[in-house]
Amino acid sequence: MHAADLLSKRADLTPDREALVELATGRRYHYRELNERSNRLANWMRSLGIQKGDRVSILAHNSVVYVDLFYGLAKIGAILAPLNWRLTANELGYIINDCQPRAIIGGPEFVDVLSQIPLDPGYSVLIGVEGAAIPGSRGYEDGLEQSSPAEPERPALDPDDTYCILYTSGTTGRPKGALIPHRQVLWNCINTIPSWGLTEKDVSPVFTPLFHAGGLFAFLTTLFYVGGRIVLSRTFDLTQTMQAIQDEQCTVVLGVPTTYRMWMNSAGFAGADFSSVRFFISGGAPLDVTMVRSWLKAKGGVFRQGYGLTEVGANCFTMTDQDSVNKIGSVGRPIFHSQMRLVDESGRDVAVGEPGELIIRGPHVCTGYWHNPQATAEAIVDGWFHTGDMARRDEDGFYYIAGRYKDMIKSGGENIYAAEVESVLAEHPAVDQAALIGQPDEKWGEIGLMLVVLKAGCSATADELKSFCGGRLARFKIPKRVVFVDALPYSPYGKVLKTELIRRFVERREGETHAAPQA
Repeated sequence: MHAADLLSKRADLTPDREALVELATGRRYHYRELNERSNRLANWMRSLGIQKGDRVSILAHNSVVYVDLFYGLAKIGAILAPLNWRLTANELGYIINDCQPRAIIGGPEFVDVLSQIPLDPGYSVLIGVEGAAIPGSRGYEDGLEQSSPAEPERPALDPDDTYCILYTSGTTGRPKGALIPHRQVLWNCINTIPSWGLTEKDVSPVFTPLFHAGGLFAFLTTLFYVGGRIVLSRTFDLTQTMQAIQDEQCTVVLGVPTTYRMWMNSAGFAGADFSSVRFFISGGAPLDVTMVRSWLKAKGGVFRQGYGLTEVGANCFTMTDQDSVNKIGSVGRPIFHSQMRLVDESGRDVAVGEPGELIIRGPHVCTGYWHNPQATAEAIVDGWFHTGDMARRDEDGFYYIAGRYKDMIKSGGENIYAAEVESVLAEHPAVDQAALIGQPDEKWGEIGLMLVVLKAGCSATADELKSFCGGRLARFKIPKRVVFVDALPYSPYGKVLKTELIRRFVERREGETHAAPQA
């Protein structure tokens, strides 16, 4: 049930089959070559003293290096903890200090960011990839080339041993490291392949970042399991990705709603030939049904909506091609080896058609959070993972995501937790109170709208507050709108009534951005 042999076994079965195309370099890799690279990586890391349970991080754009690390580290029981390159040095510093990686691989675009993060040179080995000139670092390509391509000796591995740590923003304002065990990686493949009907003939582009669960698990690991092919994009480039789908004859395509809107609004969309695609699927954020209908009217084919979480896997539901038409707006039925319930605040199952919190149980559920037993206990109760998302189920067993219990905004496929942004605004000397809510947006799906109460005698402008956030938060987390109010509504228990704020400032479209009056 451990997953350390997944790439090794695939290389045994189909060694000469093409597995990966790197758009940035034009390189094409067969399964044998990918497996040999992962073996070299494993042997190199072991020579550096990295052992079972040690963490290794990467701060770089998509490349074959992620594949090396993902499969190679597992062979020696080490743990991949990829870093979100959209974060600031301050945010990355917290994560690095939390998981304490023994090695950090950095790309050329992130040399300056890494130089701002205090690192212990006696503990963490710095490695530069793609020629990154990181002071005191080793060269990735040289280290790989000088290491043995032979299969490394496996340590004893258990299904619940951690395979990787993926950090998600926390509702308390601090990121949490979700512990992804070996069995979750394996069962994500086992669940997805029959549920979505994937075969060795399938080809999928991956242009979402590989520090995300969606980039790693939606198609990359599942297609490698079944023997398909991945077309890897370094970053998302509007023209390149749309052209690659056509040139490489991609058959299954995952994107976020923002991706599809950008493609539809591009000059090349009208003439694009997507006839090779069996189905498109959207995840990462709520999907506008009107947009889906417009896409289908323009291009035909099959368009599905997916649902997943880092903690339970990128693929949690399934539907047939006909279901995607009959049940448009639904995320489908639960995947093969999974149990799901919708419960009220007391943990009782809700009736068909009624909204409830989605909870999930199965071998594809994570083991908890790194060094955070309280968050683990709150999320996983009697084996059931509490997603914090609200959904309803129709009489045919199809699920529809209705909203969120968690105070979170999804913008362009990225999770933005209100508590984290609010805590940063609270540090501004002029801010007394702050509350973040989501506002629907045509391009990003949702954007942050910050309601601010200023301290008596103080003044600030929206631009000043956004600038204050600039060095403390990733750009996608900075509120797009700031509205100044005299007071925030509170419940008797001291919680901000965000439903009231949404009613006043989103549903009624009130409160345009403006500067606070001078004292």
